[in-house]
Amino acid sequence: QVMLNESGGGTVPAGGSMKLSCAMSVRPLKQYAMGWFRQAPGKEREFVANIKTYLDDTSYADSVKGRFTISGDNAKNTVYLQMNSLQPEDTAIYYCATSALTYYTTSFLTRTSQYDFWGQGTQVTVSS
Repeated sequence: QVMLNESGGGTVPAGGSMKLSCAMSVRPLKQYAMGWFRQAPGKEREFVANIKTYLDDTSYADSVKGRFTISGDNAKNTVYLQMNSLQPEDTAIYYCATSALTYYTTSFLTRTSQYDFWGQGTQVTVSS
């Protein structure tokens, strides 16, 4: 059973930075896609960013492009999300997920249904 464990959430003032981590077990990061999604209260879960480390391929939602950076460490089997210039609208539960759809580019893998294993989520709160 693939397991994903997010960490690094918390509360940060607007304009601040935060880095999330997601450690994956069983499935090797260098062979699968990894994504970050978020869900704000009363809203649907939305795509944030994803990565295929073996292709050096990344994609971002327009709302975070230029502020967030996704990266991966194959040796640690861990993916990261560096979030800068955080705004109150970034407040949400952030989830990491992994996709077995290895033949598609990251720009295609933006839907929750394309990911088969999920972490439990970590709360990120940006205060105004």
